[in-house]
Amino acid sequence: ITAGDDYAAMEQALTRRYSRLQEEGDGLPDLLLIDGGKGQLGKAREVMAELGITSMVLFGVAKGTTRKAGFETLIDEHNQETVLNSDNPALHLIQQIRDEAHRFAITGHKAARDKKRRRSTLEDIPGVGPKRRRDLLKHFGGLQEINKASVEDLARVNGISRKLAEEIYGVLHEG
Repeated sequence: ITAGDDYAAMEQALTRRYSRLQEEGDGLPDLLLIDGGKGQLGKAREVMAELGITSMVLFGVAKGTTRKAGFETLIDEHNQETVLNSDNPALHLIQQIRDEAHRFAITGHKAARDKKRRRSTLEDIPGVGPKRRRDLLKHFGGLQEINKASVEDLARVNGISRKLAEEIYGVLHEG
């Protein structure tokens, strides 16, 4: 999925989630709230139709024109739009559900980003274990310097053969 393609991401997430529920024989929810307007709701309807799911009611929750909380527009299965009063308990519940979904997604994205940051490119190179990784980092002072190193420079590190140096260089400079 191309980064920023909300429709493709939604299609993938909904397909994965609801095809798995169908395969496992788990019950489907009665209601699915879609965080978005008519476009996102249309994409969700497409996915459900492809999966043969017709029993679920789908509602879109679009931000209002001001994009502030309290001005959301609900879009039903007939594309009818309803704006609830800002003091309506149903609107408050929908806002809480949306906010929790956002919190959950953001937490997941942060965890994935942090995990990626903690992982070194060197870990993916066959023959470079913790000791050789440590030796390379100690010798060059960091991954950026290792990236700048030639095959000859890499081969000068204790325990790194010419062949392994070529492998390391190849992995770091592919693409």
